[in-house]
Amino acid sequence: MKDIFTVMKFTAKDMVKRKSFIISTIIILVLIVIGFNVPNIMKSLNGESSGESKLLIIDEQNIFEGSLELLKQSDLGYEIEISNSSFDEIKQKIENGDVDSAIIIEKQENDIKIRYIVEDMTMMEGVPENLINTINGLYSNMQISKLGLTEAELQSITPNFEFSLEQTKEEKANGNIFAMMLMSIVLFYAIYFCAYQVSSSITTEKTSKIMETLVTSTKPRTIVLGKTIGIGIVGLVQMIIIVGTALISAKCFLDEELINAVLDISNITWYLGIITIIYFVLGYFTYSLLYALTGSTVSKPEDIQSANTPVAILAVIGFYLSYFTMMNPTSDLNLFAAIFPISSPFCMPFRIMMGLATGTEVAISIAVLIVTILIIAKVAIKIYSSAILNYGTKMSFRDIVNMYKDK
Repeated sequence: MKDIFTVMKFTAKDMVKRKSFIISTIIILVLIVIGFNVPNIMKSLNGESSGESKLLIIDEQNIFEGSLELLKQSDLGYEIEISNSSFDEIKQKIENGDVDSAIIIEKQENDIKIRYIVEDMTMMEGVPENLINTINGLYSNMQISKLGLTEAELQSITPNFEFSLEQTKEEKANGNIFAMMLMSIVLFYAIYFCAYQVSSSITTEKTSKIMETLVTSTKPRTIVLGKTIGIGIVGLVQMIIIVGTALISAKCFLDEELINAVLDISNITWYLGIITIIYFVLGYFTYSLLYALTGSTVSKPEDIQSANTPVAILAVIGFYLSYFTMMNPTSDLNLFAAIFPISSPFCMPFRIMMGLATGTEVAISIAVLIVTILIIAKVAIKIYSSAILNYGTKMSFRDIVNMYKDK
């Protein structure tokens, strides 16, 4: 145990001192802070004092009989001004930036023509739908009121429809899909890149001959476990710092309404946090042991990429299996992804956040992961013990199999 702690401490210190680790962590944190500040930066560059666009409405023929004033009370996202400006005056105001757009209402025979004026229509897909619906509704209500209908008759013409989305399956998914996909991406990044460092660390030490000293002073099994735990602790701390920075940045720089609209954090509980850490640890051990195996089979840093390709493909398959099944979280395939060991670290926390995972499913998923880790650890440690002092060419898959079969 003391030897494992010594290797773990050595590996963690070496990992933290690396310039690549320090620079990449700083860059990620800076990008997170800048990313959450993008809305404020855009407002600052545009010199906007408010988030509403200025809209000028002209109704010279009084078609709406003064009822356009009601639009000022509507939540359309516009600062509305009613005016009798000419087209040249409107053009001048738009070019000067006094208003962003204008609406000119004209009556032609039995039709009402509405001209929506903007400075440049290149980026426009058409007249905003909310403006069309609001103006149509305002005119219809004005004409209905002239008919002298009673409240009951008016209600029968314009009933309030209440829409709801339901499903026939008993399982119901609750929560914000975007937040859950984001969490899966963070988990994949943390597990994949931390596990990759195990392979890189082993190959680097083989190149510098440090491995010979380690092997003569302690057992290969101790080296594998110590390195895996050491890098895992650093990776877990890095993930907590990144997630913490993102949460603090969101709280400090984004409007609360925007946060609630994009990220529903009502389902984030202590239970979910603990489970997420557990799956990070188990997922990390699964992939880091595989990377320890591939790292021990090469002698030069330039061979790491090709040696790690099979494990990288496995990780990507696991991630996308969980990612795409999130589109249909109540499906049997999503349940399979939550139990299958290469995808469960990315999928099961998502199922728990959605309120779909039962205690039995979580227990089975964790048990499968632990059994998988034990099997991989047995194979990886045996291959590592035989291949760690190999300084020849990169070993083939047949060489690895033959090495495992040898007593």
